[in-house]
Amino acid sequence: MKSLEELKALRDKARENMGIREDQPDATRVVVGMATCGIAAGARPVLTAFVQEVAKEKLEGVIVGQTGCIGICQYEPVVEIHEKDRGKTTYINMTPEKAVKIVHQHLMSGEIVNEYTIGTIGK
Repeated sequence: MKSLEELKALRDKARENMGIREDQPDATRVVVGMATCGIAAGARPVLTAFVQEVAKEKLEGVIVGQTGCIGICQYEPVVEIHEKDRGKTTYINMTPEKAVKIVHQHLMSGEIVNEYTIGTIGK
């Protein structure tokens, strides 16, 4: 890095690659917990799977991003889906394969994948 402009260009490229569009307040947000605990549990491949599948399916109005600690480390990798009309759905113990299923069933068909949600603990 030789200048602030180079750093900004790098940031913009990363945002573009991740599908982050901050100017869509009504968009559905997919947020992957990427704190140390999440990364150690496999959150990076989960994030990659969401980004790739959303791009492959050309989903409009879906933003995939990351956050720090969500606060439930024992259930990592954790993914939250924030929808304007439905609120938040929290998926736990995620894998890339589960991410693909969630893209198709939840994001594309509107059906929550209940067996992967935090509400199924102990059932």
